[in-house]
Parts: sequence; structure tokens; C-alpha cells
Amino acid sequence: MSPPEPGPPAPAAPPSLEVRGLAYAYPDGHQALFGVDLTVPRGERVALLGPNGAGKTTLALHLNGILASGAGTVAVAGLPVDRAHLAEVRRMVGIVFQDPDDQLFMPTVREDVAFGPAAAGLRGAELEARVRDALTRVGMEAYAERPPHHLSFGQRRRVAVATVLATRPEILVLDEPSSNLDPASRRELATILRDLDLTVLMVTHDLPYALELCPRSVVLSDGVIAADGATRDLLCDEELMRAHRLELPFGFDPRSVRVPGT
Repeated sequence: MSPPEPGPPAPAAPPSLEVRGLAYAYPDGHQALFGVDLTVPRGERVALLGPNGAGKTTLALHLNGILASGAGTVAVAGLPVDRAHLAEVRRMVGIVFQDPDDQLFMPTVREDVAFGPAAAGLRGAELEARVRDALTRVGMEAYAERPPHHLSFGQRRRVAVATVLATRPEILVLDEPSSNLDPASRRELATILRDLDLTVLMVTHDLPYALELCPRSVVLSDGVIAADGATRDLLCDEELMRAHRLELPFGFDPRSVRVPGT
């Protein structure tokens, strides 16, 4: 008896993020984006680089529908970012803001981390397990009953990451994650982010941090994508860096850095 014929291959999973022809002008007439195309496959870590005013924040705010009504389309895991799908998209796109105090507002760390999944309907043991897992992933499980404002800035940022991880997002968007961190906190956060098994889009001016954490980088400048490639290659392109006002720290050579996983 011959073996059964293999069935058709399973369809490939859609990318975590697909942006097509995205253009946006603010009400005052300022055009921030001009037809941006960007695809981020599942599991990839990508740094979004560019000078101030390049359109990075405008792009990030389109990913969960905070900004809308421009031209073009945005899809998260194949789901269009539109009014009909907004609740599900906002669950899938976890944004960690630059200032953790913008995200932490409950009396205890545990309550802050529980807020998102509880709002989505989780209760009881399942909710507690979700909170415990998120805090463990950022090394803050011992601080669950502490008031967030009693923590250091670096600890608050890790709790802010946990509040997003607790919702099990498709993509984690980080806004300047290394800003205002001391060297030890910076290193601890890098270890946490490197071990996460999900898609990451990191908006940053910290070019060494981008090299350490994101194999791929996209340079956004004047509302358009000026370059998209391996982070080390982009940081070594002196002409590209100069043209888009990107500067490495004095004495930092990207070619001399051993990036984990390469």
C-alpha cells in the first residue's frame, strides 16, 4: 500500500508588521511620512533609526491606531489596523514608552502588570500566572508588592516592559529603551530584550544599543526610508551616517564589536 500523497504546504504566517505606502500629514499641514513601506517578519528584531523629526514616532503611533486617516495601509500579523480591528490590534502591539511613569499608575507592581490582561478578561489563577510569568521574564518577580514609585528608574522600565509582556503581544515597540539608564541597568535590559521570543521594533538614537540588540536596522529620514539592512553595515557607512545626521559615540567602531548571535 503506497503512502498517502502529502497535502499542500501550510500557508506561511503573515509578517508581524506590514506597512505599505504609509503617508501622513498633521492637522497643521506638516507632512511627516511620505509613502513608507516596511515589512518585519515574525521574530525579527529591527531598530528604527533617524534624526529628530524624521517621522519615527509618527510611524510607531500608526502601528496600534493612535494615529490614522493617512494614506496607505498598516497590518499587524495580517490584521489591518482599522476601526473594526482596533481592540485586537492594540492587544497585539505592545508599546513601551520612553518614560516608564507614563505606564505605571497602580499602587503595586503586581497590579500594574495585571491591568492589561485583566482588562482583556483574565481572572483568578490564570491572571496570576500571567503576571508571575511576565515579572519573571524581566527579573522583577521579587518586587510584585512594591509601589512602582519606590523602584529605581531602571527597575521601573523593566516593570513597564512586563506590563506589555503580560498581554502576550505580537510585536514589542520600544521607544528609546536605553535612555537615562546607568551602565548596569542598560546591560540588564539588553539581556532581557535579547532573550525575548517575539518581534521587536526599537526606536532609538543609541546606535551601539541598536547594534547589540537588532541585527537589522531601518533609517527613516525626512519621512522616507533612506536605508534598510544589516545594522553593522549601516553604521559602517560613513556617507549614509553623515547624510542623515547619525553619529556614533567618539571612538566607537562598529566593526570591533562582537554582537551576540553572530
